Amino acid sequence: MADTLSVGINLDAFAHAINAIQQLRSSVTRVFDSLKDGMKNKETLEGREKAFISDFQENLHAVNRDLNELERLSNLVGRPSESHPLHNSGLLSLDPVQDKTPLYSQLLQAYKWSNKLQYHAGLASSLLNQQSLKRSAMQMGVSAKRRPKVQPTTLALPPQYVDDVIARIDRMFPDMSIHLSRPNGSSAVLLVTLGKVLKAIVVMRSLFIDRTIVKAYHENVYTEDGKLDIWSKSSYQVFQKVTDHATTALLHYQLPQMPDVVVRSFMTWLRSYIKLFQAPCQRCGKFLQDGLPPTWRDFRTLEAFHDTCRQ
Repeated sequence: MADTLSVGINLDAFAHAINAIQQLRSSVTRVFDSLKDGMKNKETLEGREKAFISDFQENLHAVNRDLNELERLSNLVGRPSESHPLHNSGLLSLDPVQDKTPLYSQLLQAYKWSNKLQYHAGLASSLLNQQSLKRSAMQMGVSAKRRPKVQPTTLALPPQYVDDVIARIDRMFPDMSIHLSRPNGSSAVLLVTLGKVLKAIVVMRSLFIDRTIVKAYHENVYTEDGKLDIWSKSSYQVFQKVTDHATTALLHYQLPQMPDVVVRSFMTWLRSYIKLFQAPCQRCGKFLQDGLPPTWRDFRTLEAFHDTCRQ
């Protein structure tokens, strides 16, 4: 192993190169020391300047001289045929016809690729273990009687906690009001009014958003019996587009471990429609395209785009 490492290396030049590196570091240190000390005390200002410039130039010349010497020695040191010999396989690098049969270089590349694959597989394994997947190959063979039943704790949050989260989000945005009601038991339905632009009906299951319907500000959002209409779509194409984008946003903002963060992120994204008819498209710069304003909002930057310009 050691013999393979030393193939092609001039050990004497290697030792001199190490000394040259030490000399170069000392020369660079003297340069910074001269800059740190500045002009030393002399009788006149001109004398101090001349002494400082003279010392500084001398130190720079020393750095240049040591650097040239190091470059000269580096050419004499040489280099091994490969930097990572694989035990006895390193002898393959001594093949004089390596250009025709590059077996060792291919073997070394495969070894590096295998190490990288093992590293990424370890990362993927740790991430999957954190997710606590329930449907695995080991559990498929376990009978239903022996399989432990895990109750989802995040789906059974107390209504008071849900009310507090919604109230905090309502206070975050002065131009957006949120009215919470529970017409069908513990599931909450939110009526979100964004300025005088739109109204959104958000159907929730605990702190998980099931569906969202966006309508115009002046559209009726109630049924004949006075309940919120959670099924009918808007009569306007622009708000039908916004409803489709809101459904996409529900799929994007997914964090089961922190549902309150999901709701807050979704409401922040929905609030970006406060300038639905005022913000131009960030791609084409136009306000209207095919008779519609920019209805898409970027999930990260909240910038406005037309549906065809966001690609």
